[in-house]
Amino acid sequence: MAQETRIGTVTHYFGKVGVAAIELASGGLALGDTIRVKGHTTDFTMTVDSMQIDRVEVPGADRGQAVGIRVPEPARVGDEVYKVAG
Repeated sequence: MAQETRIGTVTHYFGKVGVAAIELASGGLALGDTIRVKGHTTDFTMTVDSMQIDRVEVPGADRGQAVGIRVPEPARVGDEVYKVAG
């Protein structure tokens, strides 16, 4: 079974472009990582294929940074973000 580690929280969702802003609270995130976004009405798992900091594409980000990632369905402010391993 896959292990999930909480790495951050959704702070904003940009519906027109399908991008979630995520504040990384603990742990980093890189392109190719699998994440799960979970909240009251949200629950999806995806592979990170696009990540930006201040509208600039980046290969990864560390704890304390805020990133924007393209998501396949709406995310909501306050949704928890987990990195999936295994």
